[in-house]
Amino acid sequence: MPTSRNALLLVAAVSLALVGAALYLQHVKDMLPCPLCVIQRYAFLGIAIFSLIGAFANKIKALGTVALLCALGGLATVGKHLYVLAHPGFSCGIDPMETMLNKIPTATMLPWLFRADGLCEAAQDPVFGLNVPQWSAVWFVILTLALIWVLVRRAR
Repeated sequence: MPTSRNALLLVAAVSLALVGAALYLQHVKDMLPCPLCVIQRYAFLGIAIFSLIGAFANKIKALGTVALLCALGGLATVGKHLYVLAHPGFSCGIDPMETMLNKIPTATMLPWLFRADGLCEAAQDPVFGLNVPQWSAVWFVILTLALIWVLVRRAR
């Protein structure tokens, strides 16, 4: 049975790998991220950062809870993204959300990671049978369940 610390380290590694996969799709496969994709990147990075700090600082309950909140925020964001894909007339294209996201200091300092240039409804290309938002939803569910497991296990 893995320890809570090891579980948090695995959650962080998976989250960072998913951001790496997103960067690969963006820079190698030319799939531009939309505003909702960028918010999901922030959520995955939040999960990774708080899981790592929680594991190494031995603050598993407190920072695991913050990582879980990031995962739940990611689930809400990917839920909206899936809604946009299911309803083609509903767009998140060039709107105030994109403008605001692109003005955040992280987006201006790291545009290769956080600049939103794509359209949400353009995320239809399948990768191993699912489109990117569907994969994101799968991984947010897995990470959420893993973080809940860590917190419940820790509470006993």
